[in-house]
Parts: sequence; structure tokens; C-alpha cells
Amino acid sequence: MVTGVSAGTPVPGPSSALGSPAGTATPSRIRLIATDLDGTLLDPTGRVSARTRAALDAARAAGIVVVPVTARQPIGLRAIAAQAGFDGWALCGNGAYGVHLTTSEQLFATEIDPAVQRRIAHELGERIPEPLFASVRAAGEVFVAQAGYAVVAVHGDHKRDPATMGAFPLAEVLAAPSLKLVIRHAAMPPADVFAVLGTLDQAGFAATLSGAPFVEVMAEGVTKATGLARLCAGLGIDRTEVLAFGDALNDVEMLRWAGRGVAMANAEPEALAAADEITASNTEDGVAMLLERMLAG
Repeated sequence: MVTGVSAGTPVPGPSSALGSPAGTATPSRIRLIATDLDGTLLDPTGRVSARTRAALDAARAAGIVVVPVTARQPIGLRAIAAQAGFDGWALCGNGAYGVHLTTSEQLFATEIDPAVQRRIAHELGERIPEPLFASVRAAGEVFVAQAGYAVVAVHGDHKRDPATMGAFPLAEVLAAPSLKLVIRHAAMPPADVFAVLGTLDQAGFAATLSGAPFVEVMAEGVTKATGLARLCAGLGIDRTEVLAFGDALNDVEMLRWAGRGVAMANAEPEALAAADEITASNTEDGVAMLLERMLAG
């Protein structure tokens, strides 16, 4: 089983450099808002609306910590951080690591062992012809793609130019630990690849879907909920004081873990079932709508 932080990466406690949440708890006792981005906070064009930004600012003014919890890497967060006002901690790679968006300080990192990666590639390759792999490393700044991966990728997939992904032999892609191992196929839908991956020996890894055109693999036990739990422990915030928003399969554990889990109206069935309540869709500024009611109450 591969769990825990990378070597040399301490887990901060409540009195660490994380600091204390600004302000005091609101009457509703929500002290931290954890929000997914794509399909949740962002509109269909991938932007933060003026109404949503105003609601986030109002929450921060009320002393509530606002944290993006996303499958994205920092490179994909930087594009929208200014729009949303994100300048503190962020949880990336589906909870695999925490990073400070202003200082680049890494809070924790949980990686997949290379031996597990090689086993996945071998066993999956026996079931699916020519799957393609990419490895996310070094606090999300390094992306090592197998030869052929960039050919089927577009900029929006990873918020980076495919020309910068490289074209490495598979052995090199799998040789170092990954914060996230990405698997895709030129012709097979991600859901089908995910289903086949589910037939493998699950020891050492966890897999999910975020709505992107690939399957995302993390170290065993890693989810958005585990990353959020580690951040909240450092901030001295109880899970009952967390409000979480999400829409996809990779949000399910977070919605269940949070004291108040909210799914978008456009959410996947699994996310809808996991949530305590449902707000309007991301097209209708569903996150802002709920925050406005909460803060007014």
C-alpha cells in the first residue's frame, strides 16, 4: 500500500505555518468552503462569473477560508486564480498534494510507487491495445508524456501546450513516482478504460474520473476527501465546519466527508447521490446562489 507523504515532506499541525483561519466562525458554523472547479465553480466557458466572485469575496470577508479542490495542477489553477481570488492553499491532483498558490510552499504530497505504475501499465496493456500514459511530478510542474500522448491531447486537457509534454518511452514515464498517473486511449472512451482498470489488482492505487478525456490514477487511498482532511487538520477545522461543492465522480468522497456536501444540478448521478443537498447548475451560478443564501441567513 502506498500512502502518506513523500519523504521529507512534513504534515503541518494546527500550530504550523498554515496559520489560523481568518476571522471567526459564521453563525452557520461553516469555516471552510471546499470547491471543485470545472463543472462546479466555473461556468461552461471555464471562467468565474462576476456573481460567483462576489459571493466568494463575501464568504472570505465573513472569515471563511475558501479552498479550490481540483484534479488540475497549479498550471491550470493559475489561469483562474485571479478571477476567483484564490491566493492561499489549494488541493491539486484530486487530493494528492497541497500547495500554496502564492508562496508555492508544498503542504504534503502522496505519490504512486513506480513498481505500481509498471504493474498497471503491464496489466492494462494485456487487456487494452496501446493505452497511453503520462506522469505528473514535482508539485504538478513536470508533465512526462509517453510518445503518442501529445498527438491525441489538446491544450484544454491539461491546460498546457501538447508540444511541451514530450514524447518519452513508456519505461521513462513510469520510472519515477507520480502525483498522478494519467491514462487515455486514442479511440476508447475514458469510462471504458476506467471500467477495465477496475478489473485489475487495486493494490497501491486509486482511480477516478473528473469529466476530462482520460482516467486519473493516484496513490492508494488518495481522494479529494483525504487531502481536505489533512488541510483541515492543519487549520484546526472540523469536518462538520466544511461546506463542499462538486459535480463529478472524483468529488464523491469529498461530498460525503464534508459536514455539508452540495452537488450541482448538472452533477453526475454518483455525486448527486453522495450530496446532502443540490444547488443550481454551474451555468446558473449555483455555488454563488447557495453562498448568498447562507451568508444572508
